[in-house]
Amino acid sequence: MALTQQRKQELISEYQVHDTDTGSTEVQIAMLTERISRLSEHLRSNQKDHSSRRGLLKLIGQRKRLLSFLQSEDKQKYQNLLARLGIRG
Repeated sequence: MALTQQRKQELISEYQVHDTDTGSTEVQIAMLTERISRLSEHLRSNQKDHSSRRGLLKLIGQRKRLLSFLQSEDKQKYQNLLARLGIRG
């Protein structure tokens, strides 16, 4: 369920704002989205795994807070990120 180092590097290089960026809001949201999708797949086959479900809800809440921060800071970046990640149809 955890992201591999290689996948993290791919996400960072895809969503980074500048060359040395590893922790911007966009990168954090992309990593959370990846973890959420993997955890959702796990919960489809393991419906009674309540501790993972709780972790999923915590990740969703964290991503929601980061998205609302990004929306308040820069609406254009927010819209672009939503389109690139394919969330909030």
